[in-house]
Amino acid sequence: MASSGLRRDLECSICLSLYTDPVTLGCGHNFCRDCIDCMKDTEGGSGVYTCPECRATFQKRPPLQRNIALCNIVENLSPQPNEEEITGILCTYCIHSPVPAVRSCLHCEASLCDKHLRVHSKGPEHVLTDPSSSLEKRKCSVHKKILEYYCTEDAACICVSCSLAGEHRGHQVEMLNEASEKRKKKLRNVLQKLITKREKTEERVQSLEKLRRKAQEKEAGEAQKVISLFIDIRRQVDDLEKRFLSEISRREQQVSLPLSDVIQKLEIKKDALSRKMRHIEELCNMTDPLTVLQDPDTGDLCDPEEEDGGDEATGGHHGGDEDTGGQDGSNEDRGGHDGGDQGAELILLISYELCAMIRGVNVTFPVQDPADILLDVNTASNNLLISDDLKTATRTEIRQNRPETAERFQKFQVMSRRGFTSGRHYWDVEISGSGEYRVGMCYPSIPRTGYESYIGNNKESWCVHVGSVHDNQYRAIHNSHIIRLLHQISSNRFRMCLDYEAGQLSFYELCDPIRHLHTFTAKHIGSLHFDKPLFVALYMVDVSIKILGRSSCEESKQ
Repeated sequence: MASSGLRRDLECSICLSLYTDPVTLGCGHNFCRDCIDCMKDTEGGSGVYTCPECRATFQKRPPLQRNIALCNIVENLSPQPNEEEITGILCTYCIHSPVPAVRSCLHCEASLCDKHLRVHSKGPEHVLTDPSSSLEKRKCSVHKKILEYYCTEDAACICVSCSLAGEHRGHQVEMLNEASEKRKKKLRNVLQKLITKREKTEERVQSLEKLRRKAQEKEAGEAQKVISLFIDIRRQVDDLEKRFLSEISRREQQVSLPLSDVIQKLEIKKDALSRKMRHIEELCNMTDPLTVLQDPDTGDLCDPEEEDGGDEATGGHHGGDEDTGGQDGSNEDRGGHDGGDQGAELILLISYELCAMIRGVNVTFPVQDPADILLDVNTASNNLLISDDLKTATRTEIRQNRPETAERFQKFQVMSRRGFTSGRHYWDVEISGSGEYRVGMCYPSIPRTGYESYIGNNKESWCVHVGSVHDNQYRAIHNSHIIRLLHQISSNRFRMCLDYEAGQLSFYELCDPIRHLHTFTAKHIGSLHFDKPLFVALYMVDVSIKILGRSSCEESKQ
């Protein structure tokens, strides 16, 4: 062990700490490499270098020679950080310099370095353990003896006196090592279970992360579709605005150019009338009757009212001015009248095209997958044949021998097995044949017999009706109120869209492009939304109706 004087000899005179990478100057004195380099950098401007220890001078920057022997001495003198970091326990008997302990004695309650361990007593009462800072905790608090046993009944570490004469007498005890191994075994089992659970949790996290990424990608795609959709809408609106502004400009020119021509002719006529008026005023102011009577320009004058009447009656044959005047008045009246009618027609046309554009947006906007609809045989009329996949209903002359129940329709109708109580859904149907049919939705409380049980003939149902393929006319029906739609039939496929919370049921014809037929709104029936489960309902005569599409929607009621 180095003395305090030796330690001082191993300190740099510049930083006053143990040498770090010691180097030697030509005069023989030693310094830390970084310390002397920093000082020589400072002296470089003066051109003279000195030794901080003896003040020896050098004309050139002195070379630095690494002192290997001194470097080894400093490394051996420095404490080993790894040992201190491993235990953190120092030898109890090394009072001049801290030295890490390698063992602890429970009997002496002291920690020993390797040097003091060699001279320590080897008696059986001196129990050595790994270095510990809390040696008193390894002794019994009552008998001050080493804890050697484990009481399984009280789950406590005890000494030999506790097991023989203390409160743990007669209890089943085990050696500490044996009890520790059993505890470790249980802990390993628990650890394995925790590892398995963590692995499952990690798998679940990875699965959810994957779902989240898919959802984010899907929503990003939907957002891009919406952005593209509204870009297209703005483009269409801009094109529509330009088209109608161009039409207005064309109509303005169509009206203004003839009117400008008429105005010019009227101005000429007004100037001619002014000249006549001035001449007549001059004649009226003359005193010579002979001049007045013999004036050549007034010989054939007549009443202006008679002249105008004559122009209207004869078509303006008395002169160019009069002829222009007769035509001008009618053109002026007609131009003003036509402009008003054309403006109203233009506004109606703009409204119609905007509505068509909005309907197209509603149809193409992706909201969800098609709903999976199956027909309920228990509601099917005995005049209907239901396919094995429960997707197609066909009118048949062969009566089906199904039991007559309260929920069965008596005439040509069937409901779906699935009812909707929330959400937004759509599904498609395809018609085969040329007979009458109705497609729509109904509450489960719809009547099952009589004329009022037909879809649309009651308050419980809504539908689009086609009399036959030759009828070529759509009708929207609810509560026997018929709305004749202005569309002619051009397809045998239809789409029904339900927005339950909004209280809307819409029908579309699947032609190119998709065409909106009609939308029922729940407020039309006295409430803000639907208040019962809604089921698909079909009515058919001499046709077959097939339901298309499938979905993973889970918010409906079976």
